[in-house]
Amino acid sequence: MTKLPWKNKKPISLAALLANRSGNIALTFAILLVPLITAVGMSLDFARAYNVRSKMQANLDAALLAAVKNVGTKDSQAIETQVKDWFAAQADLNDPLYSFQNIDIDTTGHSITATATAAVPTTLLKIANVETVDVAVSTSVSGPGENYLNVYVVLDKSASMLLAATASGQTKMRSMIGCEFACHSTNEGVSYKNTWYSSYYSFAKKYDIQLRADVSVDAVSEVLDLIDVADSTHKRIKVGLYTAGMTATEVLAPTFSTSKARKKLAANSAGLNSATSEEATFFDYSLDKLKTMVGPAGDGSSASSPLKLVLLLTDGVQSERNWIHEASSGFRFPTATNQLSSVLTPLNPDWCGYLKGLNASVGVLYTKYLPLSGDWGYEKTVGQPMSTSRYKSVWGGTMVAGVSSKTTRHAYIPIALEACASSDDLFISANSSDEISTGLSAIFQQYLSNIRLTN
Repeated sequence: MTKLPWKNKKPISLAALLANRSGNIALTFAILLVPLITAVGMSLDFARAYNVRSKMQANLDAALLAAVKNVGTKDSQAIETQVKDWFAAQADLNDPLYSFQNIDIDTTGHSITATATAAVPTTLLKIANVETVDVAVSTSVSGPGENYLNVYVVLDKSASMLLAATASGQTKMRSMIGCEFACHSTNEGVSYKNTWYSSYYSFAKKYDIQLRADVSVDAVSEVLDLIDVADSTHKRIKVGLYTAGMTATEVLAPTFSTSKARKKLAANSAGLNSATSEEATFFDYSLDKLKTMVGPAGDGSSASSPLKLVLLLTDGVQSERNWIHEASSGFRFPTATNQLSSVLTPLNPDWCGYLKGLNASVGVLYTKYLPLSGDWGYEKTVGQPMSTSRYKSVWGGTMVAGVSSKTTRHAYIPIALEACASSDDLFISANSSDEISTGLSAIFQQYLSNIRLTN
């Protein structure tokens, strides 16, 4: 008779069964596989959903900005169709299906509010029976018909703004009179080819050399053109013109008339263009004085409560001409002292807080203070490291964390000016004449986009 294999085998005890470790790794892996895949899937699928949401938000913002200008000229149904069509045009074949939960159009307040949703298909999360991840975005846009705005354009009147604006102009001045700009003065004469010129300015004008101060005026003209387009009836946006030097000066109080502003820009007597400059630029004085001229900003709902934007064109240096020569002019330091040039530094961005505290927005166009290799005045002041300046002890400035004190004052100027601006997108650094002339209008356009997106 055949002996059965299980006959005469001792029964396995429970303790022996529990002590047996064979197959544990495979069993453990099998048990953990589902939650592991779920965890990885959650990370991947939620990251994908976040990217889809970011793209939807950008598209919805753009769709509403494109449509809001038609509020008041098209009926609500036509505008709603425009929003949907514009939004759909940005999608590609790989985008998830979306739907609009609501599109509210307020023709009285010139605003549009919209919410869009989408179900983003999952990949690995399907193992946990999660088929989609829902995302939603919303935007509220105020049209140009609602916001009242005062724009305060402030031009730096330091003599360094008389630097020739182009490389060819700088080369021309250097070769002809030994200086790329008015050597920080407009009241010193110069002789060239047996002809005497009463000032470096008159010399530059004679030879059609464009200065940075001239380009700044061109930049303001472009902003005026944009105001004409944004407020064709001239009933919402006012513009005022100011200078910053030893103090602030109001050249033109805020007005709806851009033609008045253009006349002021063209007049030498107004002190806005390159025909004049000042011996010193004291931003602690000028921005404090400007605060009283600007006054508290409103919410933009009426002409008596306008939003306020300050546009500052500057090379960003707290300066006085005689500090380079270690001689006192008596403006700030009655007696000349050793290392007086150490007081010439970038502005302290805390001074811009005078304006920000009014709830005004500050936009800054940095007209780059160009490095002048071999120029003794530059190398003694702006070319020196921040550690040799009295940025903190005299002006109360605190360097941005992570920036080395070995950084030159020249390299620190844009860092200080960016901190002066209300936001990164309201700061532009410009070098060439073309960059300067278009930079200010770019900041203004960016600000208009920001105030239309209310949420």
